[in-house]
Amino acid sequence: MKTPHQTSKTSITIFALLTVAAYGLFVPFTGFYWDDWPFAWITKFLGPAEFVPAFEPFRPFLGPIFYATTSLIPPYPIYWQIFALIIRFSMGLSLWWSLGKVWPDKSRLNFLAALLVIIFPGYSQHWVALTHINQELIPFVFYILSIGFTFKGLRAEKPFPYIIIAILLQICAIFPTEYMFPLESLRFLLLFFFFFDGKLLNRFVAAMKVWWPYLLVWVLNALWLVYYYRFGPYNSYEVSVVKSATGVFLEVLDTIWKACFYIWAQIITLVLKTITAPTSLLTIGLITLSLIALTRFRHLFQREKEDKIFSIFLILAGFISILLGRLPSLAAGLPLKLQTSNDRFMVSMMIGSIFFLIGAAELLIRSTKVRENFFILLVALGIGQQFFTGNIFRRDWEKQKEFYWQLTSRIPALQPNTTLLTYQLPTEYEPDLSYTAPINWMYAADFQPPDLPYALIYTEKRIGGSTLPSLAPDSPIQFNYRTTRFNGSTSQVVVIYMPVNGCLRVLDAARGDVEIYDREPDELKQAILLSNPSLIITDSKTPASPTFLREKAPINWCSFFTKAELASQLGDYDKTVNLLEEAIALGHQPEDLNEWLLYIDALARTGRLESAQEKSFELLNQDSRMKRGVCVVWRQFAAQEIQDALGCSP
Repeated sequence: MKTPHQTSKTSITIFALLTVAAYGLFVPFTGFYWDDWPFAWITKFLGPAEFVPAFEPFRPFLGPIFYATTSLIPPYPIYWQIFALIIRFSMGLSLWWSLGKVWPDKSRLNFLAALLVIIFPGYSQHWVALTHINQELIPFVFYILSIGFTFKGLRAEKPFPYIIIAILLQICAIFPTEYMFPLESLRFLLLFFFFFDGKLLNRFVAAMKVWWPYLLVWVLNALWLVYYYRFGPYNSYEVSVVKSATGVFLEVLDTIWKACFYIWAQIITLVLKTITAPTSLLTIGLITLSLIALTRFRHLFQREKEDKIFSIFLILAGFISILLGRLPSLAAGLPLKLQTSNDRFMVSMMIGSIFFLIGAAELLIRSTKVRENFFILLVALGIGQQFFTGNIFRRDWEKQKEFYWQLTSRIPALQPNTTLLTYQLPTEYEPDLSYTAPINWMYAADFQPPDLPYALIYTEKRIGGSTLPSLAPDSPIQFNYRTTRFNGSTSQVVVIYMPVNGCLRVLDAARGDVEIYDREPDELKQAILLSNPSLIITDSKTPASPTFLREKAPINWCSFFTKAELASQLGDYDKTVNLLEEAIALGHQPEDLNEWLLYIDALARTGRLESAQEKSFELLNQDSRMKRGVCVVWRQFAAQEIQDALGCSP
């Protein structure tokens, strides 16, 4: 029989190992995503104190949290990914401690709930660390601890100090972000069940005697939210209350299905879609290893004694908490989509989902061994889910790094007030305004507020909006960037293009790129007509560099191609040929066949027409769809015989 001390030490060790298994494997290989970039840029160039005014139009009580954490943690991905591990571990530890104050006689259940909150599979935003650790998970830890101190006060001879701590933690949890607002209902449900003896009315009165100061804070927060998001200076997504009763009903059913059931097994669906992919096989392997390891601690999953009433309470409390937790995002008309940024709404349903699951399993699974194996399997699947998700973020970070390396290689420096236009970039988690931060980090290392010198804009969705009204010449490009602002024009843009498989290119109508990329969306082709490569500074004494990566660029085809295209822009076609032939000699080849057009063009311009013609035929034999691009290149030369041989129409 283990002593309480040994059991506690074992539990804490398992929490730590579980955190590392689910998230730690990708710490060195993940980066910044979404709003991480503007927040990291603010930290680096404006300082942590800037978060206070930066959040004033959004969530003013969130600014101090960002100020505190960014004052301690440097704005580089590795540090924030490590910090995310610490917060994840703290979530499990906090819930374990707090539930121990609520239910001191249910140590196994408390332990299981802590495990499930660490690996909770319905929340995929762990790796967007700088944003979501500050915005959601730190307030979430505050709320969990507030619950714990409430019940610690109930059991203490002198409760007042613990009540004060609990209220302060409640304030720190619910005022910074609206995500925590629905959680306060859970405190009342726990108090109501705590006063088990007596009639319902007596229990209600007893619970209210304890809950009233927390209720007062909750009401004040509700009034603040109503004012701030309806009548105050709130400036974010527009709140659009769902008015259709049918729509609300379907959203509620979808929430119940996902939060109560689907999230716990969604990794099975994800893996089966790509069962032979390396990520799926590695996920299956990690789940298997986790099952084997957790089985050694089977005794920690054993139930103390059967308690049907308690199980029913968990089911009801969890169900109510899930429904209330969905209200803020439902009121805003935002869908609950898993494996997207919208699953951040799950944070307010996390505890409810865990309670519902544990209560249902305790009530319905009669066999002790089957129940233990069920919980062990759930934890293992959660580890696999987070590993699977982490690998998606890892791949996105790899693609981001390719973009930063290739961009600074192709564009060493830029004239101030230049906008980089593109249709979109081949990454999943970074919209254009997020990219604006690293663009300024690389190209404006000596930035002085308040005007941003550079921006990156997607034409995919911006045309016709306030940021990019149109692609007509001299059309303004303007937007606020927290406490700074960008003021540009469509007459000062460079258009870039980066396919999913291929290198970054600067597009230029004068080189026939409108015709070469005729199959691309109109929003890109129209922008090409505005592209002005002369805005690129090619002889800068301090060329741009992605210093935030803290690693060297890889040597591959694109590292040669971007330099070769820059040389072509400068008219140094011999250098273009030499760079590409060096890449070929090293065994590198392009993934995007359009990149051979640069080689053909440079060969022809250096008088090697026969070699250019030979490469053209080789390219057409490889893919006949390249005829358009090949002919566009050859029309720039007085070589009608070669054009006829290639089948280029006049």
